Amino acid sequence: MSRPLEGIRVLDLSRLLPGPFASMVLADLGASVDKVEDPKGGDYLRVMPPQAPDGMNAIFHTLNRGKRSLVLDLKRPEGRDALLRLLPRYDVVLESFRPGVLARLGLGYDVMHEANPGLVICAITGYGQDGPLVDRAGHDLNYLARA
Repeated sequence: MSRPLEGIRVLDLSRLLPGPFASMVLADLGASVDKVEDPKGGDYLRVMPPQAPDGMNAIFHTLNRGKRSLVLDLKRPEGRDALLRLLPRYDVVLESFRPGVLARLGLGYDVMHEANPGLVICAITGYGQDGPLVDRAGHDLNYLARA
């Protein structure tokens, strides 16, 4: 039986919970998801307790099932250039950086769209793309407290 998102390729630049959960759902629906992690530990969720017998977080395993993992240092020109070369292969980029981070890395939305004009970019941020809280990091407890 085919799944509704078969043939869709997603590049996941997110970490921790919201982004990986979103890309997990996309993978469950048939999308091919590649997760990009930095070489200095990758997704922080990997090492948070509770850990599975392999030393990685059990929730990390769940949220990243069915995904492939790539290691790129986006802070280095080589990593940035590698990502730009990969972009034409993808339909969607999912990212969870604070607004402006990708632009500072030389990977702003305009740059990514130049590499792939049809690319859909999904930005998962704690407090939106503008406004008084735009520069704040957001995590579940922050959102619950503000609600």
